[in-house]
Amino acid sequence: MYKQLIGISIITLLVGCREANVPHCSYEASPVDIGIVQKGESLVGEGPSAFSVDGHFMWGASVLKSEEDGKYYMVYSAPEAGEHPFNNAWVYGSKMGLAVSDRPDGGFRQLDFFLNADGFTSDTSSWDAQTVMNPHLRRFGNKYYLYYVGGKDAGDLPVKSKADTLDQRSRIQQMLCIGVLEFDSFDKLLKGEFVKSKTPLLSPRTRVKPNDIVDPSPEGTRPKPDNIIVVNPSVVYRPSDRKYLLYFKGNLYDPHWRGVHGVALGDSPVGPFVPLDTIVFDLPSTDGQKLSAEDPYVWYNRKDHLFYAVFKDFTGHFTQSGPCLAIMYSEDGIDWKLPGNSLFMKKELLLASGDTVKVDRLERPQLLLDENDDPQVLYSACSVDDLNKKYDGSSFNVQIPLKKVN
Repeated sequence: MYKQLIGISIITLLVGCREANVPHCSYEASPVDIGIVQKGESLVGEGPSAFSVDGHFMWGASVLKSEEDGKYYMVYSAPEAGEHPFNNAWVYGSKMGLAVSDRPDGGFRQLDFFLNADGFTSDTSSWDAQTVMNPHLRRFGNKYYLYYVGGKDAGDLPVKSKADTLDQRSRIQQMLCIGVLEFDSFDKLLKGEFVKSKTPLLSPRTRVKPNDIVDPSPEGTRPKPDNIIVVNPSVVYRPSDRKYLLYFKGNLYDPHWRGVHGVALGDSPVGPFVPLDTIVFDLPSTDGQKLSAEDPYVWYNRKDHLFYAVFKDFTGHFTQSGPCLAIMYSEDGIDWKLPGNSLFMKKELLLASGDTVKVDRLERPQLLLDENDDPQVLYSACSVDDLNKKYDGSSFNVQIPLKKVN
């Protein structure tokens, strides 16, 4: 069997972290059990470790092991293919579905869609009626929690723009908020037997943008980290004060767009969550520019007494290694630092054949942790080719096994 040390070419996790006073740890990644095949005009991944659903773009997915039957359940988001290019499809009507496997690193089979199953059909009946995405599964106590992003068309809300109107994509995208479903088992989740609030778990406090903005804040408002939208949830329990930390992304324009991240604190997994004014994962680069992160997955390691976050490094400025997945650490979940080597994973896959394939997208990282709070499997939205303008559903979710190396 092919294996490759993460610190050598595929993934580097906290290599050199002793200089940053972080416990030394490294992992190795087994090759993914997929092949790259040509389908129409696109290259796609197919095989046990590449999950997809016919007729859909596959995107972010999160996995937990069920306490009830010992199986591994994947909640995923997937807009329909064919009608819209991917860059619009996820906004116009992404669905959420459930898949299951007997093992964590592949073999997932589709069960059904359970949220927004009607896809692109216009619906404003609830805050998340039009589109749902970015699933993030957690178990706290004896309950499961599915954190996610949803939105609907802004409808008749006031608009600040030169044309006094905005296109539908902007009206939906600017209404994205974070919600949560609380449920007892994955069987009940699939049947729609879950607790869901009529309002979002977290909504933006400010809506500041120079132009083309739905429901703008009053002139002179200083934007908060939760500006315009709150998306990409990640939730972790902090033992020191028994708080739950909800990480999110908002949008700032200073003057150009950049995504920023904040954190909200709550006393229970379902809130209420109170956002701080502090921006997190925000470091200056050597040229004075702010670095832009995306899609953080945060967890707490009880043995290390540290929080870790894996995230998308858009430009490679965090790692000086090109666009990739990167890692940070924190003692309190608020003040984040880069280890000596912050590269977590390059945008490439090692196949069982021994070949290495560079990919255009490796995003929405989610982890399955073992009993020692160490990453066991990485789940990531993936596409070999540039996806934004494609209609063909040529994306998949890849499952990459990880193993700790002493």
